[in-house]
Amino acid sequence: MQWETDYRQLVAAMGDAVVISDTEGRIRLWNPAAERIFGFSETEALGQSLDLIIPEKQRQRHWDGYHETMRSGKTRYATDLLRVPAIGKNARRLSIAFSVALLYSEDKEVSGMVAVIRDETERFNAERELRKRLAELEQDAD
Repeated sequence: MQWETDYRQLVAAMGDAVVISDTEGRIRLWNPAAERIFGFSETEALGQSLDLIIPEKQRQRHWDGYHETMRSGKTRYATDLLRVPAIGKNARRLSIAFSVALLYSEDKEVSGMVAVIRDETERFNAERELRKRLAELEQDAD
């Protein structure tokens, strides 16, 4: 039996967010997991700048890297996991981890980027609490 994959169904079913942006950084695909993680509906997100989920402090660095990636056609985050802060609806603070892949047009020009994003806010907060507690214990031991 040969299996054919309906990629739209696959992207919709994924537990991680799948976000596709064009060369200008406008959101072109926003799956249900992106809605759950960030709180913005597909309607609210489509066509918007990625600034929708990027904290203001990180925007310049993000855009410098994004535009260089679009220009060069190279990214180191295709194999490396990037952990960064993000924002959700109502300025909710998030910690996310993601990898990206470049997308290409039929004529082999970079046409955008896909990011697969996982919400690591709970893990990040738990690790921060553990580090805080460890520091307190070490201070008490002195």
